[in-house]
Amino acid sequence: MFTLAEVASLNDIQPTYRILKPWWDVFMDYLAVVMLMVAIFAGTMQLTKDQVVCLPVLQSTVNSKAQPSTSGKADFTTVETTTDSSGRKTNLDFQQYVFINQMCYHLALPWYSKYFPYLVLIHTIILIVSSNFWFKYPKTCSKIEHFVSILGKCFESPWTTKALSETACEDSEENKQRLTGAQSLPKYVSTSSDEGSPSANTPMITKSGFKFSADKPMIEVPSVTILDKKDGEQAKALFEKVRKFRAHVEDSDLIYKLYVGQTVIKTVKFIFILCYTANFVNTISFEHICNPKVEHLIGYTQFECTHNMAYMLKKLLISYISLICVYGFICLYTLFWLFRIPLKEYSFEKVREESSFSDIPDVKNDFAFLLHMVDQYDQLYSKRFGVFLSEVSENKLREISLNHEWTFEKLRQHVSRNAQDKQELHLFMLSGVPDAVFDLTDLDVLKLELIPEAKIPAKISQMTNLQELHLCHCPAKVEQTAFSFLRDHLRCLHVKFTDVAEIPAWVYLLKNLRELYLIGNLNSENNKMIGLESLRELRHLKILYVKSNLTKIPPNITDVAPHLTKLVILNDGTKLVVLNSLKKMTNVAELELQNCELERIPHAIFSLSNLQELDLKSNSIRTIEEIISFQHLKRLTCLKLWHNKIVNIPSSITHIKNLESLYLSNNKLESLPAAVFSLQKLRCLDVSYNSIALIPAEIGLLQNLQHFHITGNKVDTLPKQLFKCVKLRTLSLGQNYITSIPDKIGQLLQLTHLELKGNCLDHLPATLRQCQLLRKSGLVVEDHLFDTLPLEVKEVLNQDTSIPFANGI
Repeated sequence: MFTLAEVASLNDIQPTYRILKPWWDVFMDYLAVVMLMVAIFAGTMQLTKDQVVCLPVLQSTVNSKAQPSTSGKADFTTVETTTDSSGRKTNLDFQQYVFINQMCYHLALPWYSKYFPYLVLIHTIILIVSSNFWFKYPKTCSKIEHFVSILGKCFESPWTTKALSETACEDSEENKQRLTGAQSLPKYVSTSSDEGSPSANTPMITKSGFKFSADKPMIEVPSVTILDKKDGEQAKALFEKVRKFRAHVEDSDLIYKLYVGQTVIKTVKFIFILCYTANFVNTISFEHICNPKVEHLIGYTQFECTHNMAYMLKKLLISYISLICVYGFICLYTLFWLFRIPLKEYSFEKVREESSFSDIPDVKNDFAFLLHMVDQYDQLYSKRFGVFLSEVSENKLREISLNHEWTFEKLRQHVSRNAQDKQELHLFMLSGVPDAVFDLTDLDVLKLELIPEAKIPAKISQMTNLQELHLCHCPAKVEQTAFSFLRDHLRCLHVKFTDVAEIPAWVYLLKNLRELYLIGNLNSENNKMIGLESLRELRHLKILYVKSNLTKIPPNITDVAPHLTKLVILNDGTKLVVLNSLKKMTNVAELELQNCELERIPHAIFSLSNLQELDLKSNSIRTIEEIISFQHLKRLTCLKLWHNKIVNIPSSITHIKNLESLYLSNNKLESLPAAVFSLQKLRCLDVSYNSIALIPAEIGLLQNLQHFHITGNKVDTLPKQLFKCVKLRTLSLGQNYITSIPDKIGQLLQLTHLELKGNCLDHLPATLRQCQLLRKSGLVVEDHLFDTLPLEVKEVLNQDTSIPFANGI
């Protein structure tokens, strides 16, 4: 026999698992305990009282005088004559009756009467094991343990209480405003007049057609509880655990199948027990006929026996059948519940309706089944658990933690001065934008990089100095008041993105924007059907910078063509083919088409009558014979054809009479034609890093030349006419084969930068002292050459250099 303690340990489930035991499992556990008690009670009675009492049946045909054989009584020490119940003598002694009782117990008594308690015990143990097997099976118990642990922590987390309390405050605040008819909330901004106000579940940014909805301002509610740093970190850890647990559990339905399987096993077991018990219930009786076949020992062939426990066992059996029937009906109900509704799907619809967390996702498979089981215990668990499935809730927690970490003082320490001497703040890879940022009212430039949940609240309206905003992989969302402020005050916007859909819709409605910089992929497979939103609303846009992989200029750019004064297209090496839309940009003064694999100068450029600066850097241009057409561009003053494959310069360049700057560096030029030096207005000439061996004497004709760069060529001598360009301020002669510098260099009185490093010089002329504006910092030569200068020349060159140097230290 098993002790009660040993059997009870099979049902010893951790108390925390009770949340996964619905009422039917609990009720079946109680029924199993009662059945266990029936088995133990019946077994105990059998051990103490179970016996049969037998008396011989006297046959009328037997001679009453006949004497029974006594050969089997040799071992008896005494012989007594006994009588039966009617007073007749039976000639059996006590030991013979004991022998018959024992023998007839095994022969006449049905097996079910003898083993009934043990069967009940075995069946009950099987049912108990079946009920709790899903808690013990290795592949499910770990998931269940994690789920119960996470669920308990989520239920008791201070963040759960705070989030739900704030939701209640928001609901009461909204109801109060609804009852009083308050109309304090601004309407949604939309370019469609017949578009209704979106619901609270509408995303802050929507992109449908050319519509835009700004985010509804958040209602300021008092914080119900104060979340300290430790609670915040614990809540963050819970969000991470829930996310990983969901990914781990949602991909299978093993727990559901195992629970269904054990329920089916219990149902089959119930049917089996009920069927065979019904057949044997009538075999338990008080009277039994026994034929022991030991007539040669006893003298009688038949005995009539009574089973003392028959009455009690029958009562216990009826009770057991009743318990089994109830148990079976509960099993059938469980199966009905398991298959009546899709338990592998769980919706938080009610939670979403009752709270502001409209983004709680529906779950499936084992995750959904476990939540269905929890609902049978208490639906409050699922409601509080849903808080940790909500990204909105997680973002609120991040926002609180972010504001604790990034205080006004800390942000002030990160403000710096940029190259334009403007106050700049760069925030990188934060969970959001700290509220204290918008208290930096003197900030000029704000850079937000890799902040996926960036929100710009109405507080930005107090940053009156803000005119430049950078959004680097940061699809920021704005409230209506914030959008109104940005629309009226923002002048420069930089947007860096991976997919064009990441560009916030409100960007296209900033009507006072002057400069727009777009950096990202505009020509991928995913974006074939996506173009830039209409830019026609950007009525004041002057500068458009696009760094991408375009094959043609997007048609929507032409919407702002009449307004643009500068267009920059910087490709990644993708060939720019279609350029006809350039003709519409009649007001463009600066045009840059860099790294676009252009092989010739596009003809569409010749229609830009207001063009002043053209930059065709890093293309594949080999010939520039079309340059003669630039004579129609009367305002063209700067031409940049650097980093190409140009072999020669056509003489037709003389027709660009207003040209002031010509950049031809990093090409394949071998000579400079005289036509270049007929450009009397030329101020800057850059022919660095070519293969030029000679500087023509005609260079002296360029009386207005201020910057001449011929670094990285094959020049070995300098013509005396070079020093007639007395307005030269920058002269770059490095990395050539020059062996000497003429003394006439002293005529360049305005020279401030002289590069000579990388030549074949052995000394520097002393006339450098006559270059009154030249200082050692502007003289780029080897140290040993500088040492060859006379002391007085060194002193002149070193003037006013010690103070800045000290300040630099």
